[in-house]
Amino acid sequence: MTRGEAWLHHAANLLVGGSGLAYGWMLYLVPEDPFSMANHPLQPEVQALHILSAPLLVLGLGLIWRNHVWLRFRRKYPFRRKTGITLMLLALPMVGSGYLLQVTADELWHLVWIWIHGLSSSLWILIYLVHQFTRPTPRAKT
Repeated sequence: MTRGEAWLHHAANLLVGGSGLAYGWMLYLVPEDPFSMANHPLQPEVQALHILSAPLLVLGLGLIWRNHVWLRFRRKYPFRRKTGITLMLLALPMVGSGYLLQVTADELWHLVWIWIHGLSSSLWILIYLVHQFTRPTPRAKT
């Protein structure tokens, strides 16, 4: 993985994760305003930022897949393996539910995708941070 790919991936995670957390907070934790269509004045902008920056994260995942994720998985690279495999497994439900959330018209399926997206994304953020801040031993090369 090149430095540029790493920076793109980190920036995309910051943008998508930060806007997702902010949007979730605005949508579910800010008290409802009966005179407004949104709970918070910035809610539409934060939602747009989240939706428009998500393809950067998907691009980042694609860029690092072969030379970082799959290579280390195949070679049984021992450092950060558990968090790396967990992130690998969380990527599909997180990305898939995010897209399905945008196109589902049925109310029940919309709720299902909201829950799957919220849970998988929250776990992604937590495990991504653990993955980034867990130091490998000095003899490990990245």
